[in-house]
Amino acid sequence: MGTKAEELGVEIYPGFAASEILYDANHKVVGIGTNDMGISKDGSKRENFQRGVELKGRITLLAEGCRGSLSEKIIRDYNLREKGNAQHQTYALGIKEVWEIDEGKHKPGFVLHTVGWPIDSKTYGGSFLYHMKDRQISIGLVLALNYRNPFLNPYEEFQKLKHHPAIKPILEGGTVLQYGARTLNEGGFQSIPYPVFPGGAIVGCSVGFLNVPKIKGTHTAMKSGMLAAEAVFHTLQEGSSMEAYWDNLKKSWVWEELYRARNYRPAFEYGMIPGLALSALEHYILKGRSPLTLKHGKPDHEATDVASVHSPIHYSKPDGLVSFDVPTSLYRSNTNHEHDQPAHLHLRDPTIPERVNLPKYAGPESRYCPARVYEYVINEQGQQKLQINAQNCLHCKACDIKDPKQNIEWTVPEGGGGPGYSIM
Repeated sequence: MGTKAEELGVEIYPGFAASEILYDANHKVVGIGTNDMGISKDGSKRENFQRGVELKGRITLLAEGCRGSLSEKIIRDYNLREKGNAQHQTYALGIKEVWEIDEGKHKPGFVLHTVGWPIDSKTYGGSFLYHMKDRQISIGLVLALNYRNPFLNPYEEFQKLKHHPAIKPILEGGTVLQYGARTLNEGGFQSIPYPVFPGGAIVGCSVGFLNVPKIKGTHTAMKSGMLAAEAVFHTLQEGSSMEAYWDNLKKSWVWEELYRARNYRPAFEYGMIPGLALSALEHYILKGRSPLTLKHGKPDHEATDVASVHSPIHYSKPDGLVSFDVPTSLYRSNTNHEHDQPAHLHLRDPTIPERVNLPKYAGPESRYCPARVYEYVINEQGQQKLQINAQNCLHCKACDIKDPKQNIEWTVPEGGGGPGYSIM
């Protein structure tokens, strides 16, 4: 698609990360700025230093995917969630592997979806297993980030899933080709903010168009981009307003599809069994036409309980055949960051991990991250200290979402850094 776009005159700048919003004197967005490259950890300029550039335009569209850093800033600065009468966004973490399995076990086109196990009954989540071509399968676990137990470890839950008797035989004798993780928007219809701001608009998963029961959002994201593009064309050619994007979005099948699915995810706020009953009623009987619209519970970071009301969870050691440790999986993600650069993961208050997170929540950042970016290590004084291994980051954004005190800020690293997915 990139090649086709370039043939039509679109300029594409791979390897450059948008790090800031550019405004004019009236606080209207006029473009984005990329970050400087070639900066050392200590802030000094390396030999390959390259100043960031400003990319300006009459209209700026932000399409950063789930929890886009610039999109979130725009939503806050222009109060777009309030303007759209939207609830807070709620998220899930998806962890996935692509395997090559024995030909005798391969069933091209076969799909398996599960709900519940190995996740506890108070946490929403489920798994998927898709048989693709060339003896490849895609297997993953999607786990809601409003889980309560701070001892829960999404990565270990995924490893446990693969030992289920319906799944393990499929994987045995196979080879993992790639590993990865990414957060998903699960707020749906209730959490769609007003997507238009002075000078541009937000499209795709940065807004949050995922159809939760289908675990599918590519089609809705693409349609939102098409509607935004049409609004841009008319704005530039005829002087009309980008408000047309919002108006046409509400008239489109995207709006209708998400409206029908709106009560599926919040139904599980009441637990797994009530959630299944309510969602079945919505889907099969009412067909999305319920007179009520359910609300989401607490924001994901506020849902975390203190550690004292839970017991630690003891996970089995990986067997190296179907379950693996984090370093092994991380290697399969092809993640790479320039080592000598400032960390792109910032602590708003450096004292909170040891002062609050560790004593109150048992250091949940060491578990909710699927790449072991956050570790508590013993320092020279014999005290536990948070260590950030930013080079491990899969760019999943879970830390930006789940930290109990919203103390972690995810920013873009030097352009080109991150996971090197090729078949995910």
